[in-house]
Amino acid sequence: MHFIAETTSNGVSERLFALDDVHGVLWSPDGGGDRPLVLLGHGGGQHKRAEGLVARARRYVVDCGFAVAAIDAPGHGDRPKGERDERFAAGMKERIAAGKPVGPHVARYNEELAERVVPEWRAVLDALGVADGPVGYWGVSLGSAIGVPLVAAEPRITAAVFGLAGHEPLADAAARVTVPVEFLLQWDDELVPRASALALFDAFASREKTLHANPGRHAAVPAFEVESSQRFFSRHLAV
Repeated sequence: MHFIAETTSNGVSERLFALDDVHGVLWSPDGGGDRPLVLLGHGGGQHKRAEGLVARARRYVVDCGFAVAAIDAPGHGDRPKGERDERFAAGMKERIAAGKPVGPHVARYNEELAERVVPEWRAVLDALGVADGPVGYWGVSLGSAIGVPLVAAEPRITAAVFGLAGHEPLADAAARVTVPVEFLLQWDDELVPRASALALFDAFASREKTLHANPGRHAAVPAFEVESSQRFFSRHLAV
């Protein structure tokens, strides 16, 4: 892992890093020290420094004292688009132009991305020197498509916030998730059918899991859910 650049503002250190062809960012309280780590998974078409992701990371650092990391998924941010990424984009345009549903197309692409990104996230944890946690994971939509199989495979992650994702491609991985889960569901989601999202929540094997259902479409998750996730991670990552 190579740290490329570092800036500090208002008590938060932000360091850009590269691990092979993976590009990421690490936020932490100025001064460092061992702290719980939260991994952030960005949404489809976004990247590691999307405005909402950066704002969330800074709140986790300032309000909770956590370190926070995010990486670009393949074809996002600083990572070049490959043939599969270009096919996905073309397929989206065709479906939108024809008035066809895009949800199944997005789910298939997200499943492919997860196969590539889960090993990358685990390598980042190794490179950051994380031996046994505590580590949390937050990610909705694409962030859940990647995060559910990641949490199922990675024992260092001890709590997770998911949401805006459906049951079909994630059922097997969800059945292997046993850590505490907070799950966000948008009641009027135009991409993920409500019944599919509820089925995914039901599939988690966690003894502690909480469903947060709010009215609105896919991208209309209320801002107060950020505070809820802070309380959730503070309960489960405290050392």
